[in-house]
Amino acid sequence: MQAIAEELSIELPQATLAAKRWGDPSLPPLLALHGWLDNAGSFDFLAPRLARDWQVVALDLRGHGRSSHIATGAWYHYVDYFDELRAVLDHFGWARADLLGHSLGGTLASLFAALYPERVGDLLLIEALGPLTTTFDDALPQLRRALDQHAAFAARRPLRVFPALDEAIGARVTSNDLSEPAARAIVERGVNTVEGGFVWSSDPRLTLASPQRYTEAQVLAMLAGIRARTLLVLADPATSYLPSAMMDARAAQVADIRVVRLPGHHHLHMEEAAAVADAINAFRTR
Repeated sequence: MQAIAEELSIELPQATLAAKRWGDPSLPPLLALHGWLDNAGSFDFLAPRLARDWQVVALDLRGHGRSSHIATGAWYHYVDYFDELRAVLDHFGWARADLLGHSLGGTLASLFAALYPERVGDLLLIEALGPLTTTFDDALPQLRRALDQHAAFAARRPLRVFPALDEAIGARVTSNDLSEPAARAIVERGVNTVEGGFVWSSDPRLTLASPQRYTEAQVLAMLAGIRARTLLVLADPATSYLPSAMMDARAAQVADIRVVRLPGHHHLHMEEAAAVADAINAFRTR
């Protein structure tokens, strides 16, 4: 396995994105997209296992890891990432790429594949197929929550300073039920050094409520646009916000999909990397 990754900097008109690359650049591209408040380090365990067949490029999405933040007063909403994903493909000269996504990254990968089927080869999803949704009746309250949080952001407390890196790692272990090695891979890439210790490098505005969410019916209609061969890897038991009935209904909208359930929790690709890699390789060679 190629454990050492090459660090990349991707200059786009709207952002500077950091990334890690495993594998020979002459191999077919696999663009890896991490989860909310994670970063490219979350693929440290899985990407080396895939680097014999792909050049794996794992992004730090905007506002995460070592990538730039949005401008003061602007909003983070996942739809804003689609322009950046298209720009990343263009940056590397990839007319088409395979996509790998976990959680938020899987949301982006699945909808990008529906939006631009001509740009996506295989679609590899871990604990995600489409975004979180809302009900018809909650659309207005959701918008109000987001606006109120956005308006109050300037009055938020300063970022917590962790005197030692191990304390930040411990906080991530507790909040995400991660092992120490998994938490360390994310935290070492996800902090800035300040006087007195370390603070999270992710933009605090990422924690604000989204101003708009689709209904489940809208998401089902969009997922029907996916034309890529798709692998969906889910944790068993099911994650609370990805109930089995909902995910089965979503998977039924995708024409060519294989669903695999593996023992573990939401960060399967970190804690069960070998099993996830086996599922991906079996899917690829079917």
